[in-house]
Amino acid sequence: MYLQRGASRGARARTTAVVLGAALLVAGCSSSGDGDEPEDNAGISQQPKDTDPFWVNPDGNAAQQVVTYQKSGKKEDAEQIRKIAQQPTGEWISPESPEEQARGFTEAADKAGRTALLVLYNIPHRDCGQFSEGGAADGNAYRAFVDSVAKGIGDRETTVILEPDAVLHMVDNCTAPEYHEERYDLLSGAVAKLKSLKNTKVYLDAGNAGWGHPDQIFDPLKRAGIDQADGFSVNVSNFYTTEDSIAYGKELSAKVGGKPFVIDTSRNGNGPYTGGNPDERWCNPPGRALGETPTTKTKDPLVDAYVWVKRPGESDGECKGGPKAGEWWADYALNLAKASK
Repeated sequence: MYLQRGASRGARARTTAVVLGAALLVAGCSSSGDGDEPEDNAGISQQPKDTDPFWVNPDGNAAQQVVTYQKSGKKEDAEQIRKIAQQPTGEWISPESPEEQARGFTEAADKAGRTALLVLYNIPHRDCGQFSEGGAADGNAYRAFVDSVAKGIGDRETTVILEPDAVLHMVDNCTAPEYHEERYDLLSGAVAKLKSLKNTKVYLDAGNAGWGHPDQIFDPLKRAGIDQADGFSVNVSNFYTTEDSIAYGKELSAKVGGKPFVIDTSRNGNGPYTGGNPDERWCNPPGRALGETPTTKTKDPLVDAYVWVKRPGESDGECKGGPKAGEWWADYALNLAKASK
């Protein structure tokens, strides 16, 4: 059994976000303060930098939903969605105008005195033809995509989560064997390119606590360039508890030279779903909750940060009544927020 991310197929939505981010930058609306200055009609401001250095997008889907609820008089719902809107989440770079997107997000983050959190999810043969199928047409297209992202980032402080599931899907043979050698080359090349930038950190995705055992993935991670990366990411778009994710990450870290890791805590507040079809427990499961808010103060030297890589409220795919993968789903977002502490 394998797990899919089902994240960020909404290329047009992402491009729109970039335009909005650029507009914010030009208008000087992004605050460089530590959380005390509203940035838009939703009243979204940056989190304190000493505990959470990542940039909060004041025009993200959740922030827009807050405004929508406010205008319709749904004040309680607006405050629930604010739990999502006020936290930094990953910006998933689509293949349309990647340089402009990377530049827009990193410039807006830089102006706010924060670090952009970007997710690259465009590897060829992505997601094995499932809900988030797609990716670059071939190896050359992927290299051009990474080059464009790197050019857009420049010297600005950025953290990149590199290709959720790309290594995992080679280990579990979801990705056909004939694509493995090229994928290793593309991933290691992407790590090298991004790490050539002055202020960019790279975390290569390494699966989650429920898929298998670290013994199965540590060597593939090495072939994919983990030695050059800053570390690896776990639990991206998944629901395993922080405790289980730390245990998985530490065991894997010991096999890859003690590399640190980041944990996606965006929706793991209630742990994984155990009902329904086992093959689709990852897809828009009911009864889930927001997890620990993003922070670099994890109290564990091997855990660099808790991050919200998956954007809470965006669908995993067309299952359980959800829209296409990556599209905003207000009802699901509201349920996540209401279930959280």
